[in-house]
Amino acid sequence: MFHTEKINYGPVSVFLLYYDDFVTEEHLHNLLPSEHKKLESLNHSSRRREYVATRVLRTMHFGNEPILYSEIGAPYVEGEGFISISHANHVVGMAYCETFQVGLDLEPINEKVMRVKHKFLSAEEERLTNTSSVEEMIKVWSGKEALYKLAGRKKIIFAESLLLTRINEQKWKGRIYFPDNKKEVELILDVKDNFVISINPSPVYEVN
Repeated sequence: MFHTEKINYGPVSVFLLYYDDFVTEEHLHNLLPSEHKKLESLNHSSRRREYVATRVLRTMHFGNEPILYSEIGAPYVEGEGFISISHANHVVGMAYCETFQVGLDLEPINEKVMRVKHKFLSAEEERLTNTSSVEEMIKVWSGKEALYKLAGRKKIIFAESLLLTRINEQKWKGRIYFPDNKKEVELILDVKDNFVISINPSPVYEVN
């Protein structure tokens, strides 16, 4: 029913919980009272399983501590450092780092990305990436989703403010550029089975 895996990227741990279709009612003991209410508001069975699986993974590593959210929607567990949560097909991921903010994205490798790549690629990325590769376009999309979680702002245009430059196959440089603030961060874009894991193994830093 559940299978777990831990992957370390430097000081960052990514905990993965793989699951098949399961009866959500058999795992409700992993939910806090407020989470029961949230679950009741979810109508789609796959969304309910995803929500419960996330709380199962939380309980495995932090006990029944609540997952709290900052004003920009970033999740955290009080007193436990920084976390980031993402989902793909039948897998939920939780990144954890004691000392700096993390942004995790899990993205299924799917050809649908080819229909929307023009919406998130900058002119520079169109020149420097393999735009005919589904896997590479998923990497860029996933990396930008991770950057979005690190940006600390809403209403971001992915093709303008979130930028990626490849260093090698797995290591990329992410840039978060706003008129009043510019930041950079190292990203790992890792291919695992049929999805991409995007995570920052080191802190975001400001640049001039």
